[in-house]
Amino acid sequence: MSEQVERIKTLIIGSGPAGYTAAIYASRADLKPVMYTGLEPGGQLTTTTEVDNFPGYPEGIDGPTMMMQLQQQAERFGTEVRIGMVTAVELSDEVGGIHKITVDDATELEAETVIISTGASAKYLNIPSEQRLRGGGVSACAVCDGFFYKGQEVAIVGAGDTAAEEASYLANICTKVTMLVRKDHMRASKAMQHRVNSIDNIEIRYNTEVDEVLGDQVVEGLRIVNNETGEKEEISITGLFIAIGHKPNTDVFKGQLDMDETGYIITQPKSTKTNKPGVFASGDAQDKIYRQAVTAAGTGCMAALDAERYLAAVESKEMLAS
Repeated sequence: MSEQVERIKTLIIGSGPAGYTAAIYASRADLKPVMYTGLEPGGQLTTTTEVDNFPGYPEGIDGPTMMMQLQQQAERFGTEVRIGMVTAVELSDEVGGIHKITVDDATELEAETVIISTGASAKYLNIPSEQRLRGGGVSACAVCDGFFYKGQEVAIVGAGDTAAEEASYLANICTKVTMLVRKDHMRASKAMQHRVNSIDNIEIRYNTEVDEVLGDQVVEGLRIVNNETGEKEEISITGLFIAIGHKPNTDVFKGQLDMDETGYIITQPKSTKTNKPGVFASGDAQDKIYRQAVTAAGTGCMAALDAERYLAAVESKEMLAS
């Protein structure tokens, strides 16, 4: 006789500000949420040192501690947090339908509602010195970490609108911003190019790549290389910002959920509802514009409320039918 498949009322896939906020709201609403954390419990903030821009922490807090506290708050109300990676899904098209989930290629589950909070991963250059100094001066979010480099010289890698926007942001607080562009032109819109070109303390280096990030414990400089001439040069900086894009962690849902061309889940306006009934998306898995901890938490709250209303509507429909 085969074992009975576990039925979960609200399954939360992925942790981080969106997932944990969804868990807090869902557990308080007696949705009995079960969370699978994914490969990176706590999400991107676990790779961040100081978080100064999340409301309620006047002295700031380090990312891992914040995520631990969010987990404790979710567990306080009854959320069951499990370590595991969702590796396959079969999402129902029916209102009130049951969604089938596989964890770690082995454990099969059934869920009445699913909240996706798998986030997105920043793309890095993947050179050893860069990876070693992540959190020690290497960052993928200027809006998050730029404040710590106020009055200092920094560099940013990237050529698109996000890189141009972050370079402009950094120029307001840093004495100099060196923008490294791999090609002989930028991909950013003309308006954004005009903006960075008009700012005196932004220097754009074309045909330039990072050869090595210099420094033992923290970033002290860069060795850059001109990819046309091969000429290398060292510059002094204290912060390096990587702005070459993000990849949403949504591959497991491809072919079932509506996504844009880069893999971000498309939700209905002013909602976290996806194209599948009972499936909701929150945080950076569906937000490619703001990508902040506080906005992710906000959509996590929305997803839990949407799930609660969906389950109430399904229950009402079933009662009427009977």
